[in-house]
Amino acid sequence: MQNTFQHHLPDENGYFGEYGGAFIPPELQGVMDEITSEYKKIIQEKSFLEELAALYKHYVGRPSPIFHAKNLSRKYGSEIYLKREDLNHTGAHKINHCLGEALLAKKMGKKKIIAETGAGQHGVALATAAALLGLECDIYMGEVDIAKEHPNVVRMHILGAKVIPATHGRQTLKEAVDAAFEGYLKDPVNQLYAIGSVVGPHPFPMMVRDFQSVVGNEAKVQFREMTGGLPANVVACVGGGSNAMGIFTAFLEDDDVSLYGVEPAGRSLEEDGEHAASITKGKPGVMHGFNSYMLMDDNGEPQEVYSVASGLDYPAVGPQHSYLKDIGRVNYASISDKESIDAFFELSRLEGIIPAIESAHALAYSFKLAAEKPSSSILVNLSGRGDKDIDFVVAEYGKDYGIS
Repeated sequence: MQNTFQHHLPDENGYFGEYGGAFIPPELQGVMDEITSEYKKIIQEKSFLEELAALYKHYVGRPSPIFHAKNLSRKYGSEIYLKREDLNHTGAHKINHCLGEALLAKKMGKKKIIAETGAGQHGVALATAAALLGLECDIYMGEVDIAKEHPNVVRMHILGAKVIPATHGRQTLKEAVDAAFEGYLKDPVNQLYAIGSVVGPHPFPMMVRDFQSVVGNEAKVQFREMTGGLPANVVACVGGGSNAMGIFTAFLEDDDVSLYGVEPAGRSLEEDGEHAASITKGKPGVMHGFNSYMLMDDNGEPQEVYSVASGLDYPAVGPQHSYLKDIGRVNYASISDKESIDAFFELSRLEGIIPAIESAHALAYSFKLAAEKPSSSILVNLSGRGDKDIDFVVAEYGKDYGIS
């Protein structure tokens, strides 16, 4: 496996421009310094890179294919391609960084890995990695999401993980992160908090991005083989932003490739608490140990957020996304609940692929982009499959789409 974990950002203090850093209690700084040091060491080790590459190939099923969605392409007037992360073992892109973080924990002598989860995909992926590598696993999940994403909760239990409900606030992703941080602070020596996105204090935004960069590195080669060139546009959904950074990273230096990050506009982009569009409607602030764009109330506290997609309802975004927004390299837009559900059914019924609601946000934006840029090529990162969502979608929206 070629070492592709070499980037000029973040700097040695974990900053992407003015964003990032590590705003943590002093007693945790030494722990974070140790994680950073061990991470930088192992990504130079041939044995680690080979072990991770072997797991990606023989366990996850990488490389995930690119599919030319010809039916969608004919309907919308541009060539739409899908990077099929939904075909990975566990059903999403999350397994890419979970295996990396679990291997790091094992090599550091940790006994347990813990994490938050929203839609449950990160929780399932981490529970899977823990089972494989013989580690204990605690997953913190909001009570609302536990009910909404029941199939993934069952999968975590089957895999041997302990699912711990977050019962405060809106009982969704932000609250799960709060609870996971509290759990981590109780024993940072024997546990590793395997953060589920490109968020949190340094070095996690860097580590998760690096492990997810396999998506874009594959896609770049695959797209050239399929078409003879690069995609004109790359689209991915953005909550914390791990799948988006995973595919964007390979194309950041390609000026002819336009990049689009798609946030959740929820029920209303104009009403506080009814969306989770952190970049579109937020401003710089500090939460969960890092500085980035976030949605804040008048007191500077994290705002309540909402999205139909449990994996996107987070009131901040990864610091590298904030940096890329400020320098104008990535275009950030938003898609409503209804638009994402429409796209969910559109892909299901035109191509026979049921996507995660999170991924459907990116897909919905690709339809708009096709209208703006006819005859263009659009590569969508289909970050996960919709098995986890089907009961919820049918219960809430089935009648609107002919399902009684």
